[in-house]
Amino acid sequence: MAKKTTFQSKINIKNKRAEHDFLLFDQYTAGLVLTGTEIKSIREGKASLVDTYCFVHRGEVWVKNMYIAHYQQGSYNNHVERRDRKLLLQSREIRKIQQTVKQPGFSIVPTLLHLNEKGLAKLDIYIARGKKEYDKRETLKEKEDRRDMSRAFKKSF
Repeated sequence: MAKKTTFQSKINIKNKRAEHDFLLFDQYTAGLVLTGTEIKSIREGKASLVDTYCFVHRGEVWVKNMYIAHYQQGSYNNHVERRDRKLLLQSREIRKIQQTVKQPGFSIVPTLLHLNEKGLAKLDIYIARGKKEYDKRETLKEKEDRRDMSRAFKKSF
């Protein structure tokens, strides 16, 4: 019997601005259609989700403006750094996303790029609505209060 090995990944590329700028509602995990040099760069951790967003076009979900650095050992057929990449979701999920995004104020925001146990790149996306300025200040205040409470709790022991 052959032993089945699992892939251990420490690649978690986050979009830190997403939680600050948006109220996150429904989460979906989507696969990505990538070329050979793109997945190699992601495995090295050379990708970014800053200013990245998703959109639905002709019944398919696409991610736009996602940065994946050139692969160092890539040759003349290296990939384009910022190109539209197709997301792999089930058709019922795409229909649900499309219906929600048609409503005013809602958008699709990528939050986390990671590798699953098989070594495949996955992108966590959320249906989100933009926060107002006062909501952002309130969120920062709550986060600071939680941090202060945990510090006080640690000091007591």
